[in-house]
Amino acid sequence: MQTPGAATMNDDRTLGLALSGGAAFGAAHAGVLLELEARGIRPGLAVGTSSGAIVAAAYAAGFGAEEIERAARAFRWRDLARWSFSPRIGLLDTGAISDGVRRVLGFDPLIEELPRGFGAVATDLGARRAVTIDRGPLSDALRATIAVPGLLPPVRRDGAWLADGGMVDNVPVDAARGLGAERVIVVRLHAKWESVRMMRTVRRTADLVDDPSVVLIQPEMERMAQWRMVDAPRLIAEGRRAAAAALDAADARQTLKRNSTTSPSCMT
Repeated sequence: MQTPGAATMNDDRTLGLALSGGAAFGAAHAGVLLELEARGIRPGLAVGTSSGAIVAAAYAAGFGAEEIERAARAFRWRDLARWSFSPRIGLLDTGAISDGVRRVLGFDPLIEELPRGFGAVATDLGARRAVTIDRGPLSDALRATIAVPGLLPPVRRDGAWLADGGMVDNVPVDAARGLGAERVIVVRLHAKWESVRMMRTVRRTADLVDDPSVVLIQPEMERMAQWRMVDAPRLIAEGRRAAAAALDAADARQTLKRNSTTSPSCMT
């Protein structure tokens, strides 16, 4: 793990990273981080939903892209959950996350003490709205954002029951802006269930494409497994490919914008 100073010295505090959920598809986020690091692009804060929050947390904790890639390749579902002894609130118990955070970091840090800004998006089950967890124990935030109802138990926080953020906001660009990002790199994973559960998110994609403050990265998940880690290497490679394409396109748009201010004929 990098030291906090090394992780943040050259970070852009106005640039946020928003990582969507998608179960095993989240391995693609590691490829995106590899491409960002290769280009010297260093967001100063990271937010995520579900599996995206796990990768965002590793980045916010100061891990480098190669370390995150290795973790994605080695990941197994037992790292997140194990069979519950209280199956009435969830078939699985997410205590494995707390154990994993302590094993990797040596303790369970407060989010506000991480080297980079971090937020995990969860769903307030009572209010049916998205909430961004940006304070308190890191493990609590991760347990909440991945808590698929019926499978993983919700987390009680500030009088509310919190569960999987993907139910209401699987592409947490608003959360990144809420934490102070002026520009956002958004990674939207094409989850197979998205057309059923999150049409609001899908409809909003067009708005993100047209937003000059957003770079939208959309890896292609066709014929890749969403619930098994067998395709992790392919997902990582696709994440990097999609990031390179989106960043190159963003650079081209910026060049065109600069040229248009000095040469009126370039748009004709």
